[in-house]
Amino acid sequence: MATVDYFERKLDDKRRLTIPTELRDKFLSGVVVTRGFGKYLHLYPLDVWDNLVEPRLEGDILDERIADLNVQFRMGKVDGKLDDKQGRITLEQHLLDYAGIDRDVVAVGVGRYWRIIAANLVD
Repeated sequence: MATVDYFERKLDDKRRLTIPTELRDKFLSGVVVTRGFGKYLHLYPLDVWDNLVEPRLEGDILDERIADLNVQFRMGKVDGKLDDKQGRITLEQHLLDYAGIDRDVVAVGVGRYWRIIAANLVD
């Protein structure tokens, strides 16, 4: 099976993003959507979030860098599941507003997670 590293989609009227069939197995454990480092979103499989991101956010309680990362990634963080029929996730309006996403999105694989970007912001 071919590897999918990039896909483009239109959100439906209920703000749902359809994940390509080839990627759905990666999200069987669940989905986490957070703000990115810039004006885009991060889309994580739940197991990647739990095993790779959460441990990095548990650093020294007085480390300002760790505190800033927690604010960045936890503000607006949404957990969910793909719907069973069409492999869709609903993106919350506050996250879409943050990333400047209206309807057209581009998703790019970045290692073990995905970056979701407004299509009009991609060069």
